Amino acid sequence: MLRLGFAWSTSSTTTKHIAQARLFTGSLLRKDTPHTLHNSRFSGPPQAPQVGRKSVLASTKLSWDSFRSSGAVFFSMASGSDGPGRLKTPKHTNRLSKEKSSYLLQHAHNPVDWYPWGQEAFDKARSEDKPIFLSVGYSTCHWCHVMERESFEDEEIGKILSENFVCIKVDREERPDVDKVYMTFVQATSGGGGWPMSVWLTPHLKPFIGGTYFPPRDSGRRPGLKTVLLRIISQWQSNRETLESSGERVLEALRKGTEISASPGETLPSSPDVANRCYQQLAHSYEEEYGGFREAPKFPSPVNLMFLMSFWAVNRASSEGAEALQMALHTLRMMALGGIHDHVAQGFHRYSTDTSWHVPHFEKMLYDQGQLAVAYITAYQVSGERLFADVARDVLLYVSRDLSDKSGGFYSAEDADSFPTVESTEKREGAFCVWTAGEIRELLPDIVEGTTGGATQADIFMHHYGVKEQGNVDPAQDPHGELQGQNVLIVRYSVELTAAHFGISVDRLSNLLSDARTKLAEVRRARPPPHLDTKMLASWNGLMLSGFARVGAVLGDKALLERAERAACFLREHLWDEEGQRILHSCYRGDNMEVEQVASPIAGFLDDYAFVVCGLLDLFEATQRVRWLQWAEELQLRQDQLFWDSQGSGYFCSDPSDPTLLLALKQDQDGAEPSANSVSAMNLLRLSHLTGRQDWTQRSQQLLTAFSDRLLKVPIALPDMVRSVMAQHYTLKQVTAVWSTTTECEV
Repeated sequence: MLRLGFAWSTSSTTTKHIAQARLFTGSLLRKDTPHTLHNSRFSGPPQAPQVGRKSVLASTKLSWDSFRSSGAVFFSMASGSDGPGRLKTPKHTNRLSKEKSSYLLQHAHNPVDWYPWGQEAFDKARSEDKPIFLSVGYSTCHWCHVMERESFEDEEIGKILSENFVCIKVDREERPDVDKVYMTFVQATSGGGGWPMSVWLTPHLKPFIGGTYFPPRDSGRRPGLKTVLLRIISQWQSNRETLESSGERVLEALRKGTEISASPGETLPSSPDVANRCYQQLAHSYEEEYGGFREAPKFPSPVNLMFLMSFWAVNRASSEGAEALQMALHTLRMMALGGIHDHVAQGFHRYSTDTSWHVPHFEKMLYDQGQLAVAYITAYQVSGERLFADVARDVLLYVSRDLSDKSGGFYSAEDADSFPTVESTEKREGAFCVWTAGEIRELLPDIVEGTTGGATQADIFMHHYGVKEQGNVDPAQDPHGELQGQNVLIVRYSVELTAAHFGISVDRLSNLLSDARTKLAEVRRARPPPHLDTKMLASWNGLMLSGFARVGAVLGDKALLERAERAACFLREHLWDEEGQRILHSCYRGDNMEVEQVASPIAGFLDDYAFVVCGLLDLFEATQRVRWLQWAEELQLRQDQLFWDSQGSGYFCSDPSDPTLLLALKQDQDGAEPSANSVSAMNLLRLSHLTGRQDWTQRSQQLLTAFSDRLLKVPIALPDMVRSVMAQHYTLKQVTAVWSTTTECEV
């Protein structure tokens, strides 16, 4: 088999207890008021529609529905950091000022007595018998920062929170284990989820009410955070037993509903059946004109594209195989031409607000770049179309320039919002990336000799990239008016058509466009840059390691392979605890530009092990350096010890013995990132073929069997795992390509 490198739901179970909890909490927050709680503005990867299995909340859209407004949802991200010249002496400083996380530091001067997640906060809640207010977000999340400015900088709200709750702030990228548990609760009790996430817990960490963004004060029929807090305080004092029991019932339902295990005598699902069903479900959701799946907002979804190319690889002679390949390649082409692709500074923005990939939300995430580099180079392998190789290299150029630390590691994200000018006091979405027609005309004024009508370089550039005098952003895609009069560059014509339109050769046009992009890039470098989250995560570095190794191997690019080895050396030096024999989840760029660690390093989660093992296997296959295979074996053995479920098979997302985590979860969703169980199923099979250990093939089969129900009914939820099922059925082929590299590190 050619190895080619969205939906949210939970298990089917009784809905009775969750329904009761929703009725209670709904009445709690509606009591004596016509207001409803607003719970519909999310940030980050928003939750996609439920598919397949009934969720634990399937038929329980009861009173919690009245918590949410009925307005349209727009997704956006931003930074909470200030630029040069905007610093002022803070009035307040809380204990988050001692943290390393960018997101926590953005809340270090709130008038809120914030604690990081940890025993100090838990002990305070228990000793003072206070409920906990848990707030979860991340540093490039727009609505997280809206809530920070509106509510957490508010003196009155800060006083209410500090006096009546133990307030805990969590960076979801730093503690994905905590985020997963409480997001599962919020999704179950509200029917949706997103960030910022707001959850109220008992002193023993059991949730009883949750939501997402809350405005500071009442507005029309929407109650503000102050109203919600006062109501919860009242109920905690007068009706605490009911609050606690309703939360416990929900947790018990979730424990049963999220359980994933292999039944006695259950066998591996049929590969052709699972693969065909996954293809049919994707084809049903495919958008033919611009590619991609479902309607706006549109996400790149590399896991879907990789599955489609794998499906084609084993069904080349069938019409379904040909259609699968066309779906993948068309989507990748349209994304490369669209505004979601940064035509000036390379890389991809997080997602598109419209169907045509035109207007993105402008944040850039490391995990997207790593997966998209692999998807584009795979498309080049199967099609031979040079565009795909160029885009893969383009992604790695962006990461090498803007997301790379001198240690060899990769930063997490670049923000969506920035200051339009040095003098600006308010940030705007996309300000770093967009252009007015006047700016382009001023920057590219030269007349191009020999063109039809004596066109200027600006005329040619604006025609090719769809630049309009009044701006090219539909107001429907700009709910806050931040892009009025601005242009998001999008390729409107092929180079052949643009060249013909202006009566010049394709080569000359290509040179003119390249020169123009270089000039625009210079202007952008002079603009106030967006916030950069310099947190470095093992899992995302593993995904990026795969990107450099795979692209370098296919293109025979020694420099890319050396960069991949530098990344592997970084992981070994800074995110591997030799004494404890464990991966560490995160490290940070310090004030002196050196890699730093927190006092109590966060132990790695399943994602960290699975993604790093995958990256090391890709690196070994690219370089044939045995050191990388050996380390991959060591990490896989440690992963098996830490996370394998010996009773039901499959891997838990985090340490199942952690007493602070109320649910032992196994992720059953390939979404913005592939599920670590999906990646592990393929890792085990690859390791078995490379080392001759048959027990790893058996473990891969056991893992897949645990997810049989999901794979058979809704394989669209796990397209990456479906590829692992296919790999069990079709013989893996090993192709060796050795490239000499010079990077050395201790392994």
